[in-house]
Amino acid sequence: MCGIVGIIGTEPVAPRLVDALKRLEYRGYDSAGVATLEGGQIGRRRAEGKLGNLAAKLSFEPLNGNIGIGHTRWATHGAPTEGNAHPHATDKVAVVHNGIIENFRELLADLAKDGYLPKTQTDTESVALWVTREIDRGLDPEMAVARTLKELRGAFALAFMFKGEDALLIAARSGAPLAIGYGATEMYLGSDAMALAPFTSRLSYLLDGDWAVLTKNGVTIRDGSDAIVQREMLVSAASALLVDKGNHRHFMAKEIYEQPETVSHTLSHYVDMSSDKVALREALPFDFATLKRLTISACGTASYAGIVAKYWFERYARLPVDVDVASEFRYREPPLEQGGLSLFISQSGETADTLAALRYCAGQGQHIASLLNSPESTMARESQVVFPTLCGPEIGVASTKAFTAQLTALASLAVAAGVARGTISAQQEAELVHSLTTLPTAISAALALEGQVEDIAKRLSKAKDVLYLGRGQMYPIAMEGALKLKELSYIHAEAYPAGELKHGPIALVDELMPVIVVAPSDELMAKTLSNMQEVAARGGKIILITDEVGKQTVGEGVAEVLVLPKVASFVAPILATIPVQLLAYHTASFMGTDVDQPRNLAKSVTVE
Repeated sequence: MCGIVGIIGTEPVAPRLVDALKRLEYRGYDSAGVATLEGGQIGRRRAEGKLGNLAAKLSFEPLNGNIGIGHTRWATHGAPTEGNAHPHATDKVAVVHNGIIENFRELLADLAKDGYLPKTQTDTESVALWVTREIDRGLDPEMAVARTLKELRGAFALAFMFKGEDALLIAARSGAPLAIGYGATEMYLGSDAMALAPFTSRLSYLLDGDWAVLTKNGVTIRDGSDAIVQREMLVSAASALLVDKGNHRHFMAKEIYEQPETVSHTLSHYVDMSSDKVALREALPFDFATLKRLTISACGTASYAGIVAKYWFERYARLPVDVDVASEFRYREPPLEQGGLSLFISQSGETADTLAALRYCAGQGQHIASLLNSPESTMARESQVVFPTLCGPEIGVASTKAFTAQLTALASLAVAAGVARGTISAQQEAELVHSLTTLPTAISAALALEGQVEDIAKRLSKAKDVLYLGRGQMYPIAMEGALKLKELSYIHAEAYPAGELKHGPIALVDELMPVIVVAPSDELMAKTLSNMQEVAARGGKIILITDEVGKQTVGEGVAEVLVLPKVASFVAPILATIPVQLLAYHTASFMGTDVDQPRNLAKSVTVE
């Protein structure tokens, strides 16, 4: 979740550290800091809140060192204060850290015996103090870090800078991502390619257990046994993907409006639009025709994409599917049939719980596939096959274009599975693929609802609680709508299958309760209408998301109707995502919340 940057430079690095950290803002953070060496001494500047606060502090108290480390923190241990912000430092070492040191209490208890006492509430300070004690005992920085790493438990990425060492950084990875960047006369390290894109496109990614010693002349990488290893140098495409808000107020708005293009881009990878056939480019290590079960695991919005996919794979490919939230799956340890397929969905490819679930399934003899927006991520490197979403960097913390790209790719895979299993005829394949190819146009039309959505959002922003309802494949879209509203506006929202209304949730309904119903005209529309009538009878304010046929079918009692273009039932969940995104976005905008970086949230959840 946190962001790490380091530079061994030839000129003052503090401004560039801050610029690099700005490219990691999408990860979410609540404080930031940088440290450099000046005259061999460690100098630090830290600030609560946004990077602008840190930049302002640096303008009054500049740091002029040519070597430095920087950090954006998302609080896990200790309040988001300046004192708890990174880098953490003693008189001998400065440290930035992403992840969690699980045994920090034991480390601090041991350190206290020798008088090394913490000044903060963080787990990270235990690392700085342990390295300091090793140096005080006579070890050089490299050996001090090597000894310290042996004591640490948890998932972490670490970067160290040392007093008197103006050309030395040490980095270590255990679970959390970390990359080394190679320049002509400089060296870099960062949490991902986005941070380093302005400096270099030549990167090496550390593997779990690796630690690296960076100097002006290059890098030496060692594995967990301290043996020197070589890691492949890659040329990253991130520098070509740097983005700004364009003419939108927020990255999220820009990304919502990019969806006709990103869905089209994703489709171009999976289907032959000229022949209305699925055309997978990936070499599959499994055969859809012989699979007995598909296991899908993901977190948050990605898990809702998995639930929609369950409907698709079971209906069109007749393939049984289990969907689990990864944070539950990893501890449930379900029995898995040898040779089955496990599919993991993640925007970042670094989600800690999903990665743990992947590793469990790999150990159970499963074929491992991942659906990712980050082809250079850890999950990509540990999968047999990667299905890309190809929607470019998503900066807004609340996922929008990545979600619709995930759904688009999953729909394509469901068709491919149906063809392979003989449950879809050539004519049905053509019809389903054609419905996918109409999506970009339909999404563009749905975006034209924004004016009406803004009017509804003004009223929605006054609500304290909101209920979302959907049936069948629209239920996970209702769940996604409720999640988006919670994430962005901080309004309490819940989603239920419409058929469950009478089993408890209807007790919440009164004349103050907005009820958002996602119900395009399909075989379940009549059932959903009866649930809506129950809400109307109790004074609930119904906001219906449907199409023109659905609008004509509805009777009285609906406060607002958002009319989507009529599309095939197969792709209706993807299209219905657009108005729930817009509702959440505009409600939050009226309330003045931080749309791109909601409180307490991070883009990439790389700790448990």
